[in-house]
Amino acid sequence: MDPLVLLTVVTIVVALGFAYTNGFHDASTAVATSVATRALTPRIALAMAAVMNLVGAFLGQGVAATVASVVVPPDGEAGLRLLLAALLGAIAWNLLTWRAGLPSSSSYALLGGLAGAALAAGATVRWDVVRETVLVAMVASPLVGLLGAAGLMVALLWVFRNRPLHRTQRGFRVAQTVSAAAVALGHGLQDAQKSAAVIVLAMLAGGYSMGTTEDSADLPVWVISLVALALAAGTLSGGWRIMRTLGRRLVDLDPARGFAAETVAAGVLYTAGVAFDAPVSTTHTLTAAVVGAGSTTRLSAVRWRLARRILLAWVVTVPAAALGAAAMWCALGLVLG
Repeated sequence: MDPLVLLTVVTIVVALGFAYTNGFHDASTAVATSVATRALTPRIALAMAAVMNLVGAFLGQGVAATVASVVVPPDGEAGLRLLLAALLGAIAWNLLTWRAGLPSSSSYALLGGLAGAALAAGATVRWDVVRETVLVAMVASPLVGLLGAAGLMVALLWVFRNRPLHRTQRGFRVAQTVSAAAVALGHGLQDAQKSAAVIVLAMLAGGYSMGTTEDSADLPVWVISLVALALAAGTLSGGWRIMRTLGRRLVDLDPARGFAAETVAAGVLYTAGVAFDAPVSTTHTLTAAVVGAGSTTRLSAVRWRLARRILLAWVVTVPAAALGAAAMWCALGLVLG
């Protein structure tokens, strides 16, 4: 087999591997609150999330164009090596944070990996895209999640203030089935596109004409289908460590607060993905929303020591993935000659 063709195939396979790690790393976050409040059993929650991830992958392609425009990889072996290094750096960070049970962002790990590999390779990084789209979304999405969930929960407390507590919570437990599905759908919408963008870049670097990624219609159906299946398979495998952190250790949630957190998080994912083509993190958005909704009980209901650890992981994600990708670029240079 031609070495360039082989490297293209390897890069695509590793991109699907990243989508798989994204599934068990991030999708467990999407259903953690509904599992914690016993709205859904873990197995049913993961099965539902897998199906919604699969469906969500086909709902939009604007985020893929944004991710593909962050770096300009060279053609040929150098471009494939850059993309492969970025993916390996992001996968390494996903596995490390999964092992630690920390809900960090696969999305920003991939974006950090792309930037780090591009810098190591001397390729172009589109800092205007990073600044105007990625950084704005990175800061805004958790803030909106935090404040939006707190505000919605305060409104729900006022609306249902005279209703029997047991009956109200039972109703919200049912409603959480819908809100958890909405978050999983938003996760599919957002995260499948990121892996798909890398696969398209790999095909272009390998010399396959697929049109320009600036046009979202140029994302082939087979690419989206493969990524969606990998994401769904990862979701089904379950990310129990992160699920326990978000669902039980960070804050004690009741069904009403779980519903508020999931509803706001889903709204942020859809708005960012459809209206602004902005790549946002399901993990960051939902975690912040959980803290916002949980804090309406009392501020001490949130385990702030754990919240600080999670925040530190968020801050470190991009530079850590970038450094890992740069190291992978150098290592691949030794392997590939």
